[in-house]
Amino acid sequence: MVDFIDVIIPIPLKKLFTYTVTQAEAAFLKPGMRVAVPFGKSKIYTGIVFSIHKEAPAAYEAKDVQQILDDKPAVNSQQLQFWGWIASYYMCTLGDVMRAALPSAFILESETVVSKSKVHLADESILKDDEFLIYEALQHQSSLKIHDISNILGKKNVLPVIKRLIEKEAITVEEEVYEKYKPKLVRYVKLHNSYTSEKDFHELMEELGRAPKQREVVLTLFSISAKTKKPVKVTDLVADSGASSSIIKALVDKGILEEYHIQTDRVEYSGDDTSDLKQLNEHQEKALKTIQTSFETHSVTLLHGVTSSGKTEVYVKLIESVINEGKQVLYLLPEIALTTQLITRLQNYFGEKVAVFHSKYSVQERVEVWNHVLNHSAKAQIVLGARSSIFLPFSNLGLIVVDEEHEQSFKQFDPAPRYHARDAAVVLSHVHKAKTLLGSATPSLESYYNAKQNKYGFAELTVRYNNVLMPDIELVDVKEKQKKKRMKGHFSDRLIEEMTEALAEGHQIILFQNRRGFSPIVECKTCGHAPECPNCDVSLTFHQYRNQLRCHYCGYQAAMIQDCMACGGQDLDSKGFGTEQIEEEVKLLFPDHKVGRMDLDTTRGKYGYEKIITALEQQEIDILVGTQMLTKGLDFRNVKLVGIMNADNMLNFPDFRAHERSFQLMLQVAGRAGRTEERGKVLIQTYNPHHNILQQVSTNNYTEMFKEQMNDRYNFKYPPIYKQIKITLKHKDFNRVETASIWFAKSLRQVFGEHVLGPEAPPVARIRNQFHKNILVKIPKQQSLAKTKEAIIKINNSFASVKDFRSVRVILNVDNF
Repeated sequence: MVDFIDVIIPIPLKKLFTYTVTQAEAAFLKPGMRVAVPFGKSKIYTGIVFSIHKEAPAAYEAKDVQQILDDKPAVNSQQLQFWGWIASYYMCTLGDVMRAALPSAFILESETVVSKSKVHLADESILKDDEFLIYEALQHQSSLKIHDISNILGKKNVLPVIKRLIEKEAITVEEEVYEKYKPKLVRYVKLHNSYTSEKDFHELMEELGRAPKQREVVLTLFSISAKTKKPVKVTDLVADSGASSSIIKALVDKGILEEYHIQTDRVEYSGDDTSDLKQLNEHQEKALKTIQTSFETHSVTLLHGVTSSGKTEVYVKLIESVINEGKQVLYLLPEIALTTQLITRLQNYFGEKVAVFHSKYSVQERVEVWNHVLNHSAKAQIVLGARSSIFLPFSNLGLIVVDEEHEQSFKQFDPAPRYHARDAAVVLSHVHKAKTLLGSATPSLESYYNAKQNKYGFAELTVRYNNVLMPDIELVDVKEKQKKKRMKGHFSDRLIEEMTEALAEGHQIILFQNRRGFSPIVECKTCGHAPECPNCDVSLTFHQYRNQLRCHYCGYQAAMIQDCMACGGQDLDSKGFGTEQIEEEVKLLFPDHKVGRMDLDTTRGKYGYEKIITALEQQEIDILVGTQMLTKGLDFRNVKLVGIMNADNMLNFPDFRAHERSFQLMLQVAGRAGRTEERGKVLIQTYNPHHNILQQVSTNNYTEMFKEQMNDRYNFKYPPIYKQIKITLKHKDFNRVETASIWFAKSLRQVFGEHVLGPEAPPVARIRNQFHKNILVKIPKQQSLAKTKEAIIKINNSFASVKDFRSVRVILNVDNF
């Protein structure tokens, strides 16, 4: 009887693929192990075993598995269950989820290897010049890879040449699978065994009398090992003895020293002993008790704590009780910028029990964290990470903390799976029978609504830590100031006055502008033409520090123009302003103070965030200008003043969440001010100070905002009252995407009637030369979500079978917020 396995392959195809295995392999294999499998004519993929059975596939002949890559599962059964939920809920394939979940080092790649034919000796006279070059190279080398052949021939497309050589039976071609992960090995040295006795050591010292540098190295090695009683790294020996590595090599060659390697982690905790947890104040104690009580009846609890109320300390107490039970904890954060401050705080309490997982870490580092979590290692009892860390192989999860749960960064937009980490975390904790704590100073309407409906538990922290007063928020009417000529550039006299005062008292300032670059539009004053991106329907943003025009959608770059491309006029003007322009103006207004900038351009490297945050904490920066990265839960003790440069561009964004988001963003950035004894001050510059949202921000009135926004959501049937699925169609031909979207919307209307909106072009209708059309399906509470998805998938399948529409890309985005 033949045995079969179903395998998940990291490609976006709906079905799993079946392969044959021997009886012995079937007995050895378990779901979650990696196998290398052939796919198509010549591809080899790394797949994950999903199930083992005895049913042959009906539609095709099952191929054999090429090799088994693991001796124990790399993905556990709870993960496979969770992957299944993500694939069905977010309407994607298990292959998509696998691609997102596994560090890329786990997905082995195959590479084409060309070698000389062992059967035939080719007739060299019939070979063309380029073919002969490859054939001759193979006389000297047993095999060549594609990139080697490219180098030999000096051209990129070498496949026709290889094809001709195969036809002439001069070469054979095969795929070679290689592993990407390489463990980090550290070089150590020790004294050779023959010199360990005292007598031999003295003889050695006399012998090295004529080589003082070598003698010095041996003595240093002796004293380090006597002092630390630990293996000695070559790097430490070089540093302590002041000798070069060539001297150490000479000693190894002579057989006096012996070198060896030890595998180590790339990321290690190097702190001192852990400090004690802080004592909670009465408000925090009360909140902690409420959370613990609510966990008895609810598996999810929302903690609504004002900014600087000490929510992190409450989390830490909960984490401590969970890891004392021997369980794992996942601490989710929306931004990598946040992890830099939190790592230090958590490691102070829990030492090396904390592991960090996010995209700024290298592939190798992420594999190590994955293995620690999989093996339930002491080094990864608490995982601190961005949204992708929900895919780690937890086996005994006790608690998930989702900090700043309102953040839109928790939503993955491209590529699939387009999951929301907060919602997925709730399901993940359900799989593990664990608890979830959502925390925020400005909860999302969905979570607050769920708490009001008693679906989630609810706890509150209404007082700032140490009874510090909430910041004083003042609205500055820019229109009025401009009339009275009281603006200097983009700064009102009121803001300059407050900044001067704060700097004189030795405090720091944060200025918030939610746009990077110098200015979003460069316009010709003569004819009004503005340079646009050739690939997208947006104007190019001017970045002054590189003197470039850039597209923030596709990354297109061009040198800054000197004269108008339409009329040749040289009178160019920049409209609007970004962080670069604010930084420049601040330097002119306050030349004696140090100004820093924190946006996507200044935080590119692995430690980009860390450098800026540390500089601000150590008061090397007096004024920090930044985008929304600044708003997320960072704790700066000496910031007294926060200036929001322009509140209006957030409020007037074409999105049903614009008002909720603006409220959250402004309150969060305001929360960075005055976190110690002295009361902070926040100035919001706006053209419309009477706007409801701005009034609610100035009085810190979350409940009022919630009521007003929920009223709109009821009236216009938006989440959380109705669920929604957004369908985006993309194609480079405008007419085709237009026809396709009308067909799709018409088919949807036949099933869902008035609950279908669109097709409609989004605000930016063309990105990367692809035209976009959006269709929105609203789903009432009483309508079955599963049946709705089934109907949409049916329509999508019919759509794909229409010849003209096959090239149109369809993206299904569930809960697109």
